[in-house]
Amino acid sequence: MILGVLVIAILVLLCLRVPVAISMLLPSLVYVACSQDITLGVALQQTVGSVDSFPLLAVPLFIMTGYLSNAGGLADRLFRMLLILFKKIPGNLGFVNVFSSLMFSWMSGAAIADAAGLGSVLVPAMKKRGYDEKFALGLTGASSLIGPIMPPSIPAIVYAVSAGVSVGALFFAGVLPALVLTSILCIFVYRDARKNPLREEAITQNTPVTKAIISAFPVLLTPVIILGGILGGIFTPTEAAAAAVMWVLILSVFYRSLSVKSFRGVLVKTATTTGSIMLIVAAAGLFGWVIAREQGPQAVTEAMLQFTDNPIVFLLLINVVLLITGMILEPVAGLLITVPVLLPAAIEFGIDPLHLGIVMILNLVLGLLTPPVGLVLYVLSSVTGSSVQTVTRGTVPFLIPLLITLLIITFVPAFSLWLPGLLSK
Repeated sequence: MILGVLVIAILVLLCLRVPVAISMLLPSLVYVACSQDITLGVALQQTVGSVDSFPLLAVPLFIMTGYLSNAGGLADRLFRMLLILFKKIPGNLGFVNVFSSLMFSWMSGAAIADAAGLGSVLVPAMKKRGYDEKFALGLTGASSLIGPIMPPSIPAIVYAVSAGVSVGALFFAGVLPALVLTSILCIFVYRDARKNPLREEAITQNTPVTKAIISAFPVLLTPVIILGGILGGIFTPTEAAAAAVMWVLILSVFYRSLSVKSFRGVLVKTATTTGSIMLIVAAAGLFGWVIAREQGPQAVTEAMLQFTDNPIVFLLLINVVLLITGMILEPVAGLLITVPVLLPAAIEFGIDPLHLGIVMILNLVLGLLTPPVGLVLYVLSSVTGSSVQTVTRGTVPFLIPLLITLLIITFVPAFSLWLPGLLSK
């Protein structure tokens, strides 16, 4: 009964457009105030303790890496290299769009950074070459979702901390799913190129291929530093994030592409984004403690076991619940609320926590392309000048490849578990 009241209170506050952190914090504080055996000191300890985590230090560092890559022109070098590599292939700008997101995901870890950084360049370029505006917007939005899945993924760090699993293992669990999504998007680009064979796609980049690759090669070393360092045991994921920041900063200074004003802007954006995420983490820490105290996970597990004993049906139910959750909450908040409830039930059904993590992240990031939250929709509208309605209509067809990817990842656990299992041997 108490849990039901808390959930309803949060939903009402969210419908009233109250920020997510406050929507979780207020009902939790009311619960504490009404409980005779809980002091405010205990509530404060739970709130502060949730952000007192060494792995969470990687979040602001990876956020800063993404912003620095944009401000320092490193993403532009990757973009120019891909233009040269794909210039003779039909549908070249579509493939450049997808692979730009794939490469940029190695540095950003967030869909919004990808959409903001690449959308302002890719969408106008595709429209100029005869692509339909809605197709260009939809492809850019869909490909930006590679970022939260491919390491270094910010939602992966949040899930790992919440679920008590290895950040490095979850990073590697996301590699193959991200490549599956990339492959399926490429198939859709190929189909579009076959339907529009007369589209003018001549690219005027005359830079030799070798020179373009050499120019972008130092930027391509960023994922080698992050993943190679973790795999080689040189540093932890948090230390890898710090190393990535230093490497990207050194490249930006070396290329003389980062001004003092731009760097100040990077610091402000990093602090603002980190502050909003950590406020949600702190509020979710108290809310999660309240849920655990009221035995919410046990209740959900019992209800699921009474409804079905089939893991496939359970996974289908999780997908439905998380897709709806992603429509009203951004991924970090969605993870912090749902992980404490769903993880115990998933373990009871024999589902690996790493596999569950990738499924949950992919479900929740789909909400970035769906109203009413749909943060990527608003970002693309802002950087391209297109209306939110146009962006939304453009992304609808791309929900098909995204949902296909979701089903593949959900029901073929090997995509999530093979690489971490191989590397742990």
